[in-house]
Amino acid sequence: MRFLKGHGTENDFVILPDPDGVVDVSAALVAQICDRRAGIGADGVLRVVRTKQSPEVAEQASAAEWFMDYRNSDGSVAEMCGNGTRVFARYLIDAGLENATEFGVATRGGVRRVRVEDNGDIAVDMGKPVVLGESVAYVGGVEYPGVHVNVGNPHLACAIGDPVAQLDLNHQPGFDPGVYPAGVNIELFNPVGTSRAVMRVFERGSGETRSCGTGAVATAVAAARLSGDTLGTWTIEVLGGTLTVTLDEDTSYLAGPAVLVARGELLLAE
Repeated sequence: MRFLKGHGTENDFVILPDPDGVVDVSAALVAQICDRRAGIGADGVLRVVRTKQSPEVAEQASAAEWFMDYRNSDGSVAEMCGNGTRVFARYLIDAGLENATEFGVATRGGVRRVRVEDNGDIAVDMGKPVVLGESVAYVGGVEYPGVHVNVGNPHLACAIGDPVAQLDLNHQPGFDPGVYPAGVNIELFNPVGTSRAVMRVFERGSGETRSCGTGAVATAVAAARLSGDTLGTWTIEVLGGTLTVTLDEDTSYLAGPAVLVARGELLLAE
């Protein structure tokens, strides 16, 4: 099985080209691939499948030729991944599977439109984030209130007074399972100046990652609510770099670098 490796602000992915949907990508195989010592190592797997060959999203085929079948590093299935969508788009462009500067990508969270920026970055229309109320996260015995935001997948974005760099995110932060029965991605951030925030994230199914695109959008939404201006462009600093989030009345956009770094042959077997 051929593979590629790529990242978006160091949120890294193994890409598995499977245009006809013939590869059985089990949870066990995904976990093997993503193992950073016994496998290739990644935050998740992006399987590249023709949308029409994927029954769960076949209705999106008229708007997007390619389906991003995204799996977390523990093998669990996810609805959406912002950085993953940008890396997926970079692969489609470099492989000659998409020639336009704007096109759609099918995901379990719906079709996402992507655009190649003049500087080479990839921007994704992430859809309109939905604020579903408030909840709390618990880290190191400390309770942090936050905003429940859906960006195609569930998020709890918490503005905190403690420096995020000092947090211990080696373990799953606590959350209310009544609010998040299927788990949640948790962002903890410090607002730092006008339209800027520093963020760390613990992703369900992957643990702490160097970046999270949907999490950056959720953070921008939460930070904007604090500032009193829910529209505009936000710079989100993550461990792996910088992302730009634009919030308007109808949707949100995530922009940043997307890089392919390797290709090879996968020898792992279940």
